[in-house]
Amino acid sequence: MYPALTVRGALGSRVSAVMWYGRAGGMEATLAARAGIPFRAVRTGALVDRGPLGVLAGAVAIARGTLAAVRDLRRERPNAVFVTGGYVSVPLAVAARLTGTPLCLYLPDIVPGRAVQLIARLADRICVTAEAALDSLPRRARVRAAVTGYPVRPLVRDADRAAARARLAVDPDAAVVLVFGGSQGARRINDAVADAGPALLARAVVLHAAGATTLPAATAARAALAERLGAEVAARWRLVPYFEDDAMADALAAADVVVCRAGAAVLGELPARGLPAILVPLPISGGHQWPNARVLADAGAAVVVADADFDGARLAAEVAALLDDPAQRGAMGAAARRLDRPAAAEDIALVLLAMTSGGAA
Repeated sequence: MYPALTVRGALGSRVSAVMWYGRAGGMEATLAARAGIPFRAVRTGALVDRGPLGVLAGAVAIARGTLAAVRDLRRERPNAVFVTGGYVSVPLAVAARLTGTPLCLYLPDIVPGRAVQLIARLADRICVTAEAALDSLPRRARVRAAVTGYPVRPLVRDADRAAARARLAVDPDAAVVLVFGGSQGARRINDAVADAGPALLARAVVLHAAGATTLPAATAARAALAERLGAEVAARWRLVPYFEDDAMADALAAADVVVCRAGAAVLGELPARGLPAILVPLPISGGHQWPNARVLADAGAAVVVADADFDGARLAAEVAALLDDPAQRGAMGAAARRLDRPAAAEDIALVLLAMTSGGAA
């Protein structure tokens, strides 16, 4: 969602109209409405790891979604279709090919999922976050690809550190560790924070997005910690279900060290803020987060820990190593900055505009 919304912002008045297609019942409709973009739900489904009946149901949903998208594209006659991956993109991408509508794909991750691999074969132009992503594309698709970088929201890029800390009621001189595990949270990371609580809170404020479903367990762990260490110490563990928009911008601006999974956003937001990170790639979905983590680690911007090896002791040790060594922390931040591509959103916008006649998208 956020890369596409950022590109929409970069396009500005150079396009006359935009329609957003996404999953019904998800965050997409809310975020699109917040951005003032009309939203239309599209049917889709997964084709892998679902069993025979699940695959059949997914295929039927994709076919129905594609037929509906074909009707929409023929009626709306957009100048281009822009997709950012996932199964929700498949019906619209296929419909674009069937109707002859120019199709641009943005690949946020280094290694594409199965849906993106399919779309890459259909796309007229492909934008990728980093050079390493080119090796993951079908050979014939690479000639249509451009390395643009990850489009980071201006809200995140421009957030002021002092103002963010003031809004978060964090002392200007305090060490801040930002922890998150994606929109759904990460139980492994949450448990590690709870176990490392005494060591972490003795020296840092912990801003922790625990995920909506796992927040109650994290809240109970903090209450238990308050009984052991006192309410004042436990209050340094700031718990929320999820950082949205302004809240995430403030959290990133306030942070000294980030502990998180290795979703595509780490390739853009951590470099934009120059933040050293401890990355714990998600151990499922074919290990697709590992290549993202390796880009940062190979550049010297992150420490990568396997999910199976990540516990409270490891978390406490890695955070302490960074907080105790400002020079190393600074070097990692500088390494992250060197990966930043501030013009990513504008570069993708220019690719899209080159595919259109300057009208609607």
